[in-house]
Amino acid sequence: MFAYYPIYRGYFRTSIMMMFQYRIAMLIWLLGGIIEPLMYLVVWRTVSQQQGGAVGTYSTNEFVVYFIAMMMVSHGTFTWIMWEYVYRIRMGQFSVMLLKPIHPIHSDIADNIGYKFLTLIVMGPTVLLLAWFFDASWQPTYWSLAAFVPVLTLAFLMRFYLEWSLAMVAFWTLRIDAMNQAYMVILLFFSGKLTPLTLFPEIVQRAADLLPFRWILAFPVELLLGRVTPRDLLIGIGAQLFWLLAGYLFMQLIYRAGIKRYAAFGN
Repeated sequence: MFAYYPIYRGYFRTSIMMMFQYRIAMLIWLLGGIIEPLMYLVVWRTVSQQQGGAVGTYSTNEFVVYFIAMMMVSHGTFTWIMWEYVYRIRMGQFSVMLLKPIHPIHSDIADNIGYKFLTLIVMGPTVLLLAWFFDASWQPTYWSLAAFVPVLTLAFLMRFYLEWSLAMVAFWTLRIDAMNQAYMVILLFFSGKLTPLTLFPEIVQRAADLLPFRWILAFPVELLLGRVTPRDLLIGIGAQLFWLLAGYLFMQLIYRAGIKRYAAFGN
């Protein structure tokens, strides 16, 4: 693991320098990550107020805290890699990446983490401003705060392996926009990003338990809100580890198969 430290240090330096060259694009991406959960917050806060201060098991204040927390968790886990690999393969950039003596995924992970640390300069104050503006009240437990960082790290790795694997479909077809859009719709409904999962019918909640998306977004958010018991925490981490291993194995499988096809196509 420590052998990768100088490699990642170099990647981080390069990524940050490149991001400063695309400041406007970076700001636009960041605004999108803020505006989407903010819209859901305003909608559900309004609905809750009109329903007497609560919808289901969520009060008006809990909706506010939920979507502010969702904003942070989404920022911490999202990737853009699914939208890039078609361009990389079409323009021959992937051939250059294959010449390096290290797996291409390390460069993408470093780019992603570098972007997130850089944009925390804006995201952090934005979260505090929204909490003040909407008068959010939040009393987390110490153990849930301590568990949040490892849970968020597992969620990030789960999502990265999953979406990096889906990006590799570009080895077989360059028309993957429909697949990407379908994936984003599924993620929206089964991750708790659109609304807390407890507001969905029972069958949708059970389906969400079996899919990886809940453990990527809803689970870390519910942990921050204090809606996760110690027993639920162990179950959730177990589910995250299962999907992390499954995503890693799937990534290795599709990458090796894709490389063979890519090499054959190049010849």
